[in-house]
Amino acid sequence: MKAGETQFVNFLNQNQQLIIPVYQRTYSWGISQCRQLWEDLMKVIKNNTEAHFIGSIVYVSDGLYVNTETQSYLVIDGQQRLTTISLLFLAIRDRLKNNTNFSVNERQITNQFLTNEFALQDKKNKLCLTQGDKVIFEKLLNSQKAEESEKQNKIWLNYNYFVEELNETNINLDELYSGIRRLIIVSIVLDRKNDNPQLIFESLNSTGLDLSQSDLIRNFVLMGLENNLQEKIYNEYWLPMERLFTRSVEKFDYFMRAYLTIKTKAIPRLDEVYVVFKQHTYGKDIKEIISDVYKFSEHYANIELDHEADQEIKTIFQDIKTLKVDVSHPFLLCVYNDYKDNVLSKEQLVLVLKLIENYTFRRAICGVPTNSLNKTFASLYEEIDQKNYFESLQAILVLKDGYRRFPKDNEFKNELLKKDIYHSRNCLYLLFKIENYLNNNRTELDINKLSIEHIMPQEITAKWKEELGSDYERIHEEYLHTLGNLTLTGFNQEMSNKSFQEKKKDGFENSGVFLNKELLNLEKWNEEQMIKRVEALSNFAVSIWQFPDLKEETVSKYKEVIKKKDKDVDYTIDDYEHLEGNMLELFNQLRERIIKLDTSIVKEEYKKLYIAYKADTNFVDIVPQKSRLRLSLNMEFSEIVDPKGLCKDVGGKGRWGNGDVEVGILSVDQINDIMFLIKQSFDKQVVE
Repeated sequence: MKAGETQFVNFLNQNQQLIIPVYQRTYSWGISQCRQLWEDLMKVIKNNTEAHFIGSIVYVSDGLYVNTETQSYLVIDGQQRLTTISLLFLAIRDRLKNNTNFSVNERQITNQFLTNEFALQDKKNKLCLTQGDKVIFEKLLNSQKAEESEKQNKIWLNYNYFVEELNETNINLDELYSGIRRLIIVSIVLDRKNDNPQLIFESLNSTGLDLSQSDLIRNFVLMGLENNLQEKIYNEYWLPMERLFTRSVEKFDYFMRAYLTIKTKAIPRLDEVYVVFKQHTYGKDIKEIISDVYKFSEHYANIELDHEADQEIKTIFQDIKTLKVDVSHPFLLCVYNDYKDNVLSKEQLVLVLKLIENYTFRRAICGVPTNSLNKTFASLYEEIDQKNYFESLQAILVLKDGYRRFPKDNEFKNELLKKDIYHSRNCLYLLFKIENYLNNNRTELDINKLSIEHIMPQEITAKWKEELGSDYERIHEEYLHTLGNLTLTGFNQEMSNKSFQEKKKDGFENSGVFLNKELLNLEKWNEEQMIKRVEALSNFAVSIWQFPDLKEETVSKYKEVIKKKDKDVDYTIDDYEHLEGNMLELFNQLRERIIKLDTSIVKEEYKKLYIAYKADTNFVDIVPQKSRLRLSLNMEFSEIVDPKGLCKDVGGKGRWGNGDVEVGILSVDQINDIMFLIKQSFDKQVVE
């Protein structure tokens, strides 16, 4: 590695081509960053500042020595400022056309900072961007017009920002050029053979626009590969994968978390997806890994992003998505993969998906806490008997208890009878599904054009008080938002507080909604009718969202199997009762420091009573307790260097965890001292 401070113009004015590699995200600076650069330049000029530092540019060379040919370098860090200043040079060049009033001229700007004058065509441009950015930048370079669709690209927008500033300020271009000459960078050139570009990239990327977890993964996957293999993997796998998420870029990180949950049998935090991915890929063939990631990304797009071609399957996916159970994705991905691999038929897949929909919706109606669902779905696929796929899944869900239970008919129906459905996030979904059931799933109604209507209105008039009777206040309070008093209509605003007879005539009669048909036969709407209707609709709901119909002997058979498997339970952070509040915060800060000892080899495993951290084997185990974290270090007590006397010799005393050294930590201000001890155990294992 060579590093040195230099003028930006001197860095750019060399016989070289700076290539933005395919693994880098596209140009992302907006007008605000361009404005900041412009304002900084104005201050430099106004204050006659000798030098202004703008950051570093890190690039990779296959060798550290430049020969007479045009050299190609891959830009690891600094593409944003490099591209932005190049756009400024383009705007200055175009301003200088047919203008000889300045000492700086068009040819000078072009040949020194934008092109290599005597280079071959493929190395003519000093800056070579990636993907669509490259096309638009070259159009600007060659003074070509952009397509309408290209004019919203940040390359084009930022170029025009500088053009406008030059026009509006009418700044002296010699003064502007003088200001640019005072911009200073640190130039860092790496040797691929001797330096680690990925580690350097990570350390330098702590400022600027934050990279997503997927950005970091892409760089990690591609950066260390030779150019040919890099291009191949990018074009075959990564680019098609990015296109899947074009309209939902933020979903990519969530997909990767679901994918890693499947592969590691643990649920990573969203902000730790990159770290976990690196651990997962350690020592493995990266091409095989990315091929597998791509396959599952297509599954995810079909499940979550509406890419599924089969309309029946797509509809069920949409229904599940409506229920907002993202934690089900690891399970759904595995099941869908079986379908794609012909392990499951379409009919079997539909049964499985409807079962999951029924399970999650019943739980939502019954108010079952959702904090255990992530773990339930993370391990659910592993519990399935592949030879009796659907039957075993039914039995497994039936046998779940407590917070993981599948509410039975009585519990489900009782909640529907009395629950405030209107304020439930699933209200429209519930009514629409019942509507489809009544219409034998032939309805052509658009859910987005329907609204929820209170039959008895939210504000009752004198007519409604008369219709409800003397006990109207109780009836209104008790039944207003219940299922029996709700229906669907496209005329919500028009119906408002009208009487029941008016609503029948003006709304229900011509609505085309099956839910309203029975209402047309009624002369009045009162407590008796609300009770009858909620009974009927709740019975329909029991038939729509069915509880598994299994014989008792079948359930008993799987009960025995589950008992035997319980010995191999996958645990998560939710299984430790003392990890909450301050103890959870302390644990999270400590685990982050432990993992950072070496993110490529440190592995985390959740056991029944402790959390293990290992390289080849455990070097520290953490037992969460009510008022502290108790740590076991896998060393002999005589080996530990403990200047503050924090450790305790527990050799032969029988403790959860590995090793003879025990130490407790009560607060975050002890972490540095504790890490000094943990690192000794880690170093001992790594060295040996």
